[in-house]
Amino acid sequence: MKISVIGAGYVGLVTATALASKGHNVVLIEKDKAKISSINKGKAPIAEDGLDDKLSDCLKHNCLRAVENYQEMLGTDVTLVCVGTPSNPDGSIDLSYIKQSAREIGKMLGKKTERHTVVIRSTVIPGTTRGVIIPALEEYSGHKLHDAFDVAVNPEFLQEGSALRCYFNPDRIIIGEDDKGAGDTVEKLYEGISAPIIRTDIPTAEMVKYASNAFLATKISFINEIGNLCQKLGIDVYEVAKGISFDYRIGDRFLNAGLGFGGSCLPKDLGALVQASRGLGYHARLLESVMEVNRLQVLKIIQAVEQKLGDLKNKKISILGLAFKPNTDDVRSAPALRVIEMLINKGAMVKAYDPMAMPNARAVLPEGIEYCRSAEEAVRGGDCVLVLTEWAEFKNESLYRGEIVFDGRRVVDPRNAKTFCDYQGICW
Repeated sequence: MKISVIGAGYVGLVTATALASKGHNVVLIEKDKAKISSINKGKAPIAEDGLDDKLSDCLKHNCLRAVENYQEMLGTDVTLVCVGTPSNPDGSIDLSYIKQSAREIGKMLGKKTERHTVVIRSTVIPGTTRGVIIPALEEYSGHKLHDAFDVAVNPEFLQEGSALRCYFNPDRIIIGEDDKGAGDTVEKLYEGISAPIIRTDIPTAEMVKYASNAFLATKISFINEIGNLCQKLGIDVYEVAKGISFDYRIGDRFLNAGLGFGGSCLPKDLGALVQASRGLGYHARLLESVMEVNRLQVLKIIQAVEQKLGDLKNKKISILGLAFKPNTDDVRSAPALRVIEMLINKGAMVKAYDPMAMPNARAVLPEGIEYCRSAEEAVRGGDCVLVLTEWAEFKNESLYRGEIVFDGRRVVDPRNAKTFCDYQGICW
């Protein structure tokens, strides 16, 4: 199949590469010329396991190329929209990128003679595809839906650090359709992939993505709330989590108590859903509480450090981990960044190390932070160590020997830690 993918961000690049690796002819349309150049050289502009190799193989077989011009869409049968939907300052969804894409796609649809399918992979609030995207496509193409083009929604559930594995081994495939032909086209994209396929209407498919992320965020804030209580009772919350995980209704995923959630999806999508609820006159109390628990969780590590060291002015704080999770360079809404900003505001001197995320962190954090070449260098000479991302290399106990350690991710086994360092967990 001839496919165009709009947006070479995380979702777009992984999706385009995965489809090209299955033999489809894919053109990736992106405005950022630096990204285009990097992709066409076989170098992914994001850190993702196996992506560079897969991308290089696709380029070698001439089944993927990155371009700037939407005109390239004319030679394709299907367009997948993968542009970002970031947050406005109030937490509501920013649809500016998707509106712009819809306008440009619409213009191209007006020039086509063959029927075309537009698939929305971007995360959008329920009602957006029917209420915003389809009207824009109709206005700028001069055609009505189903006359010259069809639209479907296919939300993505990729997990950073293992996105290609997630693409080829999904838990489920959700297809939102108002036309069976559009749904059939999307389903063909997944030929050879074994997973339950749920075909539903468009608003339901949009809502499935938000409900999924809201539930995962809720599990994290729940176990952190339990962890905070357990710490006051002298109970190990990880033992509690293990005990409840054997209940098949609960499971063992997303029960790692600690600093809370970050990244490009959970905070953004939860905020958008809360704001959309307010717009409908509904007060989503549970979701607001999930966000508030997550906001407060980061404060716990600052409070613990102050209780131990006193005034933080001119204290040297060693930070291990900047990315919101291991095996990625993504620092969007990473708890580590909030911790560092609070430390700096209190007059502390910060030195930091992360195996992948330092360039991205440097671009958004204030000046004056010392970025180190290794974990050993970051720890050396600090008044205390804060472990904020659970990278495998941070499990090395020799890093912490004789140090004051505040562990936000249960990287160090607390049962052993107190034999070689002054150790404190965040909610255990």
